[in-house]
Amino acid sequence: MARIYTPKDAHVLMNELVKQATGQQAIRVIDSSSFISAGELVIGTGMENVYNSLSCLVGRTWMAVRPYEAKITLFQAANTDLYTSRMRKISYYAKNALPSGWFNTDLYTNLKNGYTNGQNTASDPHSTKSMWEQDQSIMMEMFFGGSSTWQDCITRYENQVKTALRNEDEFIRLINGMLVEKYNDVASQKEAYNRMVLLNAMATRYLLTNKGAIANGAINLTAAFNAKFGTAYTSQQLRTTYLTDFLSFLVSTIKQYSNLLTHRSLNFHWSPAKNVDGTDYYLLRHTPKSKQKLMMYEPLFIEATAQVLPEIFNPEYLEIKNYEGVDYWQALEGGLTNNPAMNVIPAIPDTDSTSPTYGTQIKGDAVNIPYVVGFLFDDDAIMTDFQFEGAASTGLEARKGYRNTWLTFAKNGINDATENAILFYMAD
Repeated sequence: MARIYTPKDAHVLMNELVKQATGQQAIRVIDSSSFISAGELVIGTGMENVYNSLSCLVGRTWMAVRPYEAKITLFQAANTDLYTSRMRKISYYAKNALPSGWFNTDLYTNLKNGYTNGQNTASDPHSTKSMWEQDQSIMMEMFFGGSSTWQDCITRYENQVKTALRNEDEFIRLINGMLVEKYNDVASQKEAYNRMVLLNAMATRYLLTNKGAIANGAINLTAAFNAKFGTAYTSQQLRTTYLTDFLSFLVSTIKQYSNLLTHRSLNFHWSPAKNVDGTDYYLLRHTPKSKQKLMMYEPLFIEATAQVLPEIFNPEYLEIKNYEGVDYWQALEGGLTNNPAMNVIPAIPDTDSTSPTYGTQIKGDAVNIPYVVGFLFDDDAIMTDFQFEGAASTGLEARKGYRNTWLTFAKNGINDATENAILFYMAD
């Protein structure tokens, strides 16, 4: 089912996320599929008639192209402003080189007496086409839309609580305490929302990699370690008995994948199918080090720093400046059992090109991973779209003597599967 652009009330989900994130409730599956925009390839607004791949809309347009330097040489917040909850993103498919007309080659005779400007295609050997041959850019347009909204409220009594207090100073401190705690509530809600966006992104990489839509988008470190060294250790063994060997492997693996992300390639992201005049085109991406973000399960790094190889367990060694440690991914518990776990039903794009819903947003399968190590991603792969935050106060309620301040939030979580990202996890 495609993403609905009308605002969806997210207060129930926000309460669920906050309870898990603050240890009030044990980890259980979170359905984020209706509250994240995973991107749509189509939208019913009409198309322009030149490239036939651009719609005639929208609130904000973001050009997803960056220069690439040839080789053998961490959330970004978007704001689609108050009047729109939709954003479109235009990407460009890679194109092949064209035959040279500057020389006579083994394929084309271009320089020959009597030959004209590309009008010799019937000849054998023939020349390249005219210099006026059109060679349009092949574009892909994706839409990220919708809103998740919730409210919060502060009630302040004009005189009633004064009888319970000794003086004006105590009254001021009481009100100040109320405001600080409300600020904490709002901060927890915002953090929980961002955590949901992150969890959805990680679950998307896991599912689309297992579906074959993304190459190397999710790496099972347990399987990778055993494959490299010819062992059959469990994840628990690697995190205990063989911790030193595993940590060395972990840092080396992340650093190597970080380097690979800097190369323009078809790996680590979804390339929607595109065929023009019988030619298949592919979406190539690269992520410079300055655009890479890494979120890691911090307790594992703490163990690494305390026990072995402290000099290499730091973001500087990994050459990733945008780093954030995470003490838990979804549910905060007093112990450490479920802190590295995630259990999410994500919103994903339909990547089955034979499906009638190809390119639209659908609900994915539940992703239940017991131990997530880290998530390395492009700056453009995950965003929290801040659409509206407002506060409005009522007048005095004359009969009961109180005032309300209503806080309103509208956001959209954006996950773009066409940008580079890699999930690192452990599973037996």
